[in-house]
Amino acid sequence: MRFDVTGKVSLDHIYDQPDPRTYFRALRPLDYGVPQQAKPYFAKIITEYRESQHVAVPKVLDIGCSYGINAALLKYDATMDELYARYGDEERAAESREALLARDRELARSRRPPRAIRFVGLDTSGSALSYALEAGFLDDVVQADLEQHEPTPRQRAQLSGTDLVISTGCVGYVTERTLTRVVRAQGVRRPWMAHFVLRMFPFDPVERALAGLGYRTVRVDEVFRQRRFASPQEQALVLDSMSAAGVDPQGLEAEGWLYAQLHLSRPYDITGTNEPNREQS
Repeated sequence: MRFDVTGKVSLDHIYDQPDPRTYFRALRPLDYGVPQQAKPYFAKIITEYRESQHVAVPKVLDIGCSYGINAALLKYDATMDELYARYGDEERAAESREALLARDRELARSRRPPRAIRFVGLDTSGSALSYALEAGFLDDVVQADLEQHEPTPRQRAQLSGTDLVISTGCVGYVTERTLTRVVRAQGVRRPWMAHFVLRMFPFDPVERALAGLGYRTVRVDEVFRQRRFASPQEQALVLDSMSAAGVDPQGLEAEGWLYAQLHLSRPYDITGTNEPNREQS
């Protein structure tokens, strides 16, 4: 079992497969479920944006989208349990990628949402993006590493016009460099943001960078289980990292789960106040 510099077990191999089966088989024993917990929050924010900004079809950018999981949950009202059964069951192991895609396209056709959402996925994995696009989960994809590189003119055009930016777990590996480049691709516009971030990763650098771009960030007063630790060694390494960063794991990570918090960032309005519901500074 390999670990990355943060102490977490390395799961890089599950993000660059031809289809999502390896992803779901690896994460199922760990009870990975943060996209399901994020779903009602994202849905609420999308509705708030649609109604307050009078945008009929919001454009949502999912950073670190992998196989389009958040899009499948929000656009087609899928659940994580349904996706685990869809991709993780043993009887699916011998199914061809083409057959899997055909079933996913049928899901996309049969469950059109009552209100349209346009989903764009940003990720470094071309394989995951390709699957999500072919399946109909994502409407457009941007394969880029914005930590290392500025977006190309084409990528900038794809990112332009984003209404909301979301993520479920990539912030910490993705930093303020990526988010700043996404915002600057919008010109003068400022999309709303909602990021589920593991407690082991400080959000302060991101918050400061966004403040410099005209944002106010608040944190929802709740914690969300991301997944179980893959091993006692992973837990020990993560707890060491958290202690070094001054984060108290007692009652949370010390009990065997990784936990995330939701950070909401919105541009200041003309009065200088823009405070979403159910959150605190």
